[in-house]
Amino acid sequence: QVQLVESGGGLVQAGDSLRLSCAASGRTDSTYAMGWFRQAPGKEREFVATINWKTGRTSYADSVKGRFTISRDNAKSTIYLQMNSLEPEDTAVYYCAESPNFLIGGSSSSWGQGTQVTVSS
Repeated sequence: QVQLVESGGGLVQAGDSLRLSCAASGRTDSTYAMGWFRQAPGKEREFVATINWKTGRTSYADSVKGRFTISRDNAKSTIYLQMNSLEPEDTAVYYCAESPNFLIGGSSSSWGQGTQVTVSS
């Protein structure tokens, strides 16, 4: 089990930026990937971005591509999500996830508690 601590959420206006952080602790030796998901009111949790822990390869949802950037600090076991040009549609609870395999968000994944991002128009 891996414990994840998130920070950086808040209330902003459309066009603003936020930077989310997620620090991992516990059994992180086998971490293969980390990433971000989000869940808006009345909607299912959806993929936002992932990063391969060893190679740094990234993947993004089409809805955030070009606006969001995921990065990692291996020494700190921490990932970040730089969110630029935020839109009201980005309003959601953002969750950090960790996985020992490529299927991040799957049954072997660990999850953070979530941090609220609210974007007003």
